[in-house]
Amino acid sequence: MQIVLLEDVKSLGKKGQIVKVNEGYARNFILPKKLGVEATPKNLNDLKLKKANEEKLAAQLLAEAKELGQKLEKSSITLSIKAGDNGKAFGSVSGKEIGKAIQEQLGLDIDKKKLVLPEPLKTFGTHEVPVKLHRDVTAKLAVKVTEA
Repeated sequence: MQIVLLEDVKSLGKKGQIVKVNEGYARNFILPKKLGVEATPKNLNDLKLKKANEEKLAAQLLAEAKELGQKLEKSSITLSIKAGDNGKAFGSVSGKEIGKAIQEQLGLDIDKKKLVLPEPLKTFGTHEVPVKLHRDVTAKLAVKVTEA
């Protein structure tokens, strides 16, 4: 019996794959647990339409991420921190503060987890902070750290 998998099944296959299994295994395990459906022409067509829709959504998300990346590349944000003795930075700028500044200064809602900041910014000047918007799109945002 041929089955179209609706979920990943260990030792059988991935979601969307068409696999051949014993009839008893299909009737007693896969079908009751809704892990797959029988590979009828209607179900195969539904699978094809579903895959096309998912590809379209993925392409749309990628396009939106590229557009947002171009906006971020062209813009910059300014943050100020206190200066200690000899003009040395007193404190640092973290991803949370950069995320809040993006929201306030640029009006864009970017999650702080998307900022690839290995460690907080502790020096004055302009820093390039990578922002991971999509698995294929990483933009660089200019962050100016000034003395308060």
